[in-house]
Amino acid sequence: MSAFTPRAAALPALALTTALLLCSCSAGAGSGDGERDAKGTSGKRLTATLGTAKDSAGPAPEVPGARRGGTVTIANLNDYSHLDPQKIYAGETYSTSLLWGRQLTQYQVVDGKPKLVGDLATDTGMSSDGGRTWTFRLKEGIAWEDGKPITSEHVKYGIERTFAPGFEAGPTYWPEWLTGSEDRSTAVKKYGGPKDGDLDAIETPDARTIVFHFPQPQADVPYMAAQSSSSPVREDKDTGTGYDVKPFATGPYRIVEHKQNQRMVLERNPHWKAETDPIRHQYPERFEFTFGKQTLNTAQEVFNGRGDGPTTLSTRNEVPPELFAAADRDPAKRKLVVAGSRGAYTNDLYIKNSRVTDPEVRKAIHYLFPREQARQVLGGPRVGDFATTLSSPAVVGWERYDLYPVAPAGDIAKAKEHLAKARKKVTRLTYAYSADSPQDDRLAQVLSDAFAKAGITLVVKRLDPAAFTNEVFRGPAPYDMWLSTNSVDWPTPSTLLPDSFHSELDSLANSIRYANPAVDRELERIAKIGDARRKAEELIDLEKVVMKDVPVVPFLYASVAQFRGEDIGGAAIHPIYGAIAAADLYVKKS
Repeated sequence: MSAFTPRAAALPALALTTALLLCSCSAGAGSGDGERDAKGTSGKRLTATLGTAKDSAGPAPEVPGARRGGTVTIANLNDYSHLDPQKIYAGETYSTSLLWGRQLTQYQVVDGKPKLVGDLATDTGMSSDGGRTWTFRLKEGIAWEDGKPITSEHVKYGIERTFAPGFEAGPTYWPEWLTGSEDRSTAVKKYGGPKDGDLDAIETPDARTIVFHFPQPQADVPYMAAQSSSSPVREDKDTGTGYDVKPFATGPYRIVEHKQNQRMVLERNPHWKAETDPIRHQYPERFEFTFGKQTLNTAQEVFNGRGDGPTTLSTRNEVPPELFAAADRDPAKRKLVVAGSRGAYTNDLYIKNSRVTDPEVRKAIHYLFPREQARQVLGGPRVGDFATTLSSPAVVGWERYDLYPVAPAGDIAKAKEHLAKARKKVTRLTYAYSADSPQDDRLAQVLSDAFAKAGITLVVKRLDPAAFTNEVFRGPAPYDMWLSTNSVDWPTPSTLLPDSFHSELDSLANSIRYANPAVDRELERIAKIGDARRKAEELIDLEKVVMKDVPVVPFLYASVAQFRGEDIGGAAIHPIYGAIAAADLYVKKS
């Protein structure tokens, strides 16, 4: 499917009880051992609770049936773009990096239910001054892979790195929030990273205390502190670009070998203490990552139990479409499919509002979009449930709404009604897509056929995947529609509308060029709210106002289906990061 946004699915800072919503995709759909319907249709979406100091203490609750020993092989098609914690900005990389890295806070998952707890910190932080000041205390006994203690200065240095040149690809919240800047480029003019000395906005009164001072209230600091950018880094171990290949470990494993695009080997970290860690386990003796082998070949070995297949899985790649039929027919193979929710991701048909300016035309597109046929081309119900909202049900405060109800097959008559109300007759629209797979070509044809029924010629443009973002988002961008995937950086609504729908955002953020002055004013007002619950409620209310304009057409709450060998235990989709959680894996026999 075309064009993923660079967001990672995570969660919010609200002490809310779990909200259960029927759905096959997002948070909370993981199942132990992956014994889940191969179609990925049996999950529930969960928002997270905010844990207590007791929940944060450690050790992590045991995975039922887990045993120690053995080697797990993780076979992914491609190596990781970044392992430097301040550069990581992708859900699966977040999840897998928990093997060797720790953050101030993190998600504890028990029976598929996520809870935000203190990781390096004793709890999820204490706020004061209306949400402008946040204080975290580090646990005693936490250490680096060489046994030296992790200190507040190491956390501060790691966060200061996010301002430095070369870290533009990572999350920008620390630079923006700590300097009160609208974007990173403005923030780094005020502070340029460790080369500029200490950042006064971060205090470390002692080795176990770190205090953040924000110019404006920030309600979601506990959840932002779970991002990899909140990881400590030791200045004496900061190898620059080399740190992107082999970061120094704080988690249960350490990287002992990494030959880029070939293999990576992890062994147990002898200085990790389970009693300080409420998140991770240290079951396997080692992890061996392989890169470059085609996913179809790996999946066939896993499903047929050949070679290392019984102790192999993929955390990045999904079950190839060619093997779904076999998995559906064979109960033994079906047990090897690990299906669940892809975090808080939604798939939508994006409409360039600066080109399709008439809301009546956008409403017509909404009714023309053949959701049922489009989903079938992409793999059927296993790829997700039909969406009616902009945000995912995994987002705290989410409300079910359907402003313009339509059957999954579309409604040609209703579309024609709105086209007749348009200010100008529309006979031609353009659709761009990234040519990642044959399914993308078939999807373009399905859309062309549907639009033709309303008298609209859909001109389709097949783009090289490497050129898609540049051609569709930047410059004149002469395309009216494209299919894309959206998420939040943690499941409050705080990073959805503010980071994608304000008119002053650049074209990479506000790719559809949505512009509504009333919405801009509301976003600026809501940004000053320091109470997390109230902020979430007001953003969800504003979302419904935005969606009256039909800036995008909701399509799917996204699902994921991966695979694991028969001797791999503990395999489940992480309810926040949307991939198999490596930190819970074990080898059943070795």
